[in-house]
Amino acid sequence: MDSNFKTVDWAYSASIYEVNIRQYTEEGTFKAFEQHIPRLKDMGIDILWLMPITPISQEGKKGSLGSYYACSSYTKINPEFGNEADLISLIKTAHDLNMKVIIDWVANHTGKYHEWMEHHPDWFSQDAQGNFTERNGWEDVVDLNFNNAAMRVALQNAMHYWVTNFNIDGFRCDMAHLVPLDFWKAVRASFNDAKPLFWLAECEVRDYHEVFDATYAWHWMHVSEKIARGEAGVHDIYNVLHDYAGYPEGSIKLLYTSNHDENSWNGTEYEKYGPAAKPWAVFAHTWKGMPLLYSGQEIPNTKRLQFFDKDPIQWTSTPSLHEFYKTLLQLRKDYPALVSGTSFNLPSSDHNVMAYIRHLENQVVLVVLNVFTEHITIQCNHELLKGKFKQVFSGMQYTFDEYVSFELMPGDYFVYTKL
Repeated sequence: MDSNFKTVDWAYSASIYEVNIRQYTEEGTFKAFEQHIPRLKDMGIDILWLMPITPISQEGKKGSLGSYYACSSYTKINPEFGNEADLISLIKTAHDLNMKVIIDWVANHTGKYHEWMEHHPDWFSQDAQGNFTERNGWEDVVDLNFNNAAMRVALQNAMHYWVTNFNIDGFRCDMAHLVPLDFWKAVRASFNDAKPLFWLAECEVRDYHEVFDATYAWHWMHVSEKIARGEAGVHDIYNVLHDYAGYPEGSIKLLYTSNHDENSWNGTEYEKYGPAAKPWAVFAHTWKGMPLLYSGQEIPNTKRLQFFDKDPIQWTSTPSLHEFYKTLLQLRKDYPALVSGTSFNLPSSDHNVMAYIRHLENQVVLVVLNVFTEHITIQCNHELLKGKFKQVFSGMQYTFDEYVSFELMPGDYFVYTKL
């Protein structure tokens, strides 16, 4: 990362929860979602990421409501969600619970109509005939013209607007790699003397860590999906993780089994992973990185949410995976080894198992996951596996003597902490 930029202290051990305001409740409003914040705090969530809250272009919109990612203004609020006072109340509720709020920022493009177009058509990409264009095959958007210095200033000022007026804590930057890196450098530098923010990039380009604190772990996700389809093995996952270990010091990788794109377009974690959905969730919370949960995963939500139309999440009185995620999120808070410790991949008698140790000073955490569809029996050993351990989910205690063996059914996951 650029020496002028420093990651906020609270980011390294934090977890993120992606909030789909439209589908979160029947009302689909800030006010209705605000009622859920204390529950999410109890579950252990640190950062709320609000999907785009700006108004949606009615021109060229898809479905009945359109895409959140096709805005018509950078400094107004989507009236479907409420008003400024409602958003301020939501953020205050989160801050009062010592949670952070970041907003989705779509810098690459706007909707087919944007309020800048009338007076500043040169702020947008145009073809030889002067028609607005875009380069990625997205029918409902127009690309911004980053060769225009005035547009860059206006976009930067719009980002400051949300920090100044709503006291947000950072940005999740949509398709960040489609935007020139020098723009992001200038924007982040412009905040240096203001409030320290958290910067998350939806991209997997190593150079973007010069600006961003965290980037997506797309490569890991795609390989994990290949494992579910029988097209890859554990060694392929470890190759990806080895690559991540070579990222610049302090880089954070975002780990997840679902998000808005995955859920709507590629399927729920249960469609993608089958019985391995929970083991992969355990991985995302126990490997070095930042875990992300998407709206409704704690229920669990087993349907693909419509992207352009109203399709509310069906909440139960007590989400059945609340305690599962609470256990994992509390474990991250109690064991810095999971955040900044050393990782040891354990060679085992079965190459189809993921077994690893996270270690820091006197902390030892053993994780054993069956991410395959068959029953597995494994034996592995390490000098750190000596002493009394507690199984995190059952509370039962065991004494290990360097050598350990496990039987795992499909979907099994074991996490042990040294006492």
